[in-house]
Amino acid sequence: MQYLHTMVRVRDLDQSLDFYCNKLGLKEVSRMENEKGRFTLVFLAAPEDIERANEDKAPLVELTYNWDREDYSGGRNFGHLAYRVDDIYALCQKLMDGGVTINRPPRDGHMAFVRSPDGISIELLQKGESLAPAEPWASMENTGSW
Repeated sequence: MQYLHTMVRVRDLDQSLDFYCNKLGLKEVSRMENEKGRFTLVFLAAPEDIERANEDKAPLVELTYNWDREDYSGGRNFGHLAYRVDDIYALCQKLMDGGVTINRPPRDGHMAFVRSPDGISIELLQKGESLAPAEPWASMENTGSW
């Protein structure tokens, strides 16, 4: 068995691509538009996974955009997406600077949670050893649910 991708339905493809690509740092590796089915699929990979994603199409996030308006609730009901990051503090700062709420700050220098525009919970995990606790993260409270 091999992990292939996680599918996330999105309401606004441009807003979601801004979040996943411009703010979180994922890269678009392929796209499929299906006029008959009235949907667009966009496959994204973490920068360090692009080569593997191009070779065997894994590991990926599949953004599914249905052209006909639908409301999706309970974005967290499947769990969350998780990414290992080189510097959790730097990425959280970049996300905050981009207007993203850090729902569970990396107080421990190891783990943080944010949400996508569609309410999908995203876990960020520090690569290797946890970073030393640092401000403003060490004293930052949780915001909302994660």
